[in-house]
Amino acid sequence: MNDRKNTTKRMVTLAMFCAIIGVLGMTNIGFIPLPLVKATTMHIPVILGAILLGPKAGALFGFIFGLCSMWQNTFNATSVLYFIFSPFSPELEGVGEILKSVWITMGCRILLGIFAGFLWKLLKNTKLNRTFSLPIVALTSSVFHTVAVMGSIYILFAEKYAQAKDVAREAVFGLVLTTVTVSGIPEAIAAAIIVTALAIALFKIVKYDTESKEG
Repeated sequence: MNDRKNTTKRMVTLAMFCAIIGVLGMTNIGFIPLPLVKATTMHIPVILGAILLGPKAGALFGFIFGLCSMWQNTFNATSVLYFIFSPFSPELEGVGEILKSVWITMGCRILLGIFAGFLWKLLKNTKLNRTFSLPIVALTSSVFHTVAVMGSIYILFAEKYAQAKDVAREAVFGLVLTTVTVSGIPEAIAAAIIVTALAIALFKIVKYDTESKEG
């Protein structure tokens, strides 16, 4: 009976997070337009969900995050770099660039959920208590996501990035670093605060056996 209740609670929680991420992703709440890229709040429920439900669920949440990002940049493009996050963009040339876009849009977001889930599993069994582990996981995961996305953009699309911004190829690294600093740091701080507060509250409500069920 307890196993059935735990499974039901997990499924309800899973569905709830999928819905939250979907709603955020289809609105401007999840993606905040900036001159270079869209800042995001989507990473917050992905990290929180991965903490509560484990890395496999985190991968699913990251997948939904990626789909929403792809949708926004395909049908509601506001950034000059929209094509990087939309494999359907006519600015992409050939299968290679399409796959690069898919990696940045989907792969990096899936990795975010997996990374957050495994980092939480690692830290929660250490001498750090939950209150200290949560902000560390949220902050680190958020930074990981920003570096993964912007680093991939620099490695895979530096030339097109320079063309879109009408700057020299050599200036791209500085622009990427600026985005990481200006957008990534506030996103990480917000994630640390919000994820910690919500996780502490949700752990009291969602009392299924995460040790045996999460994955």
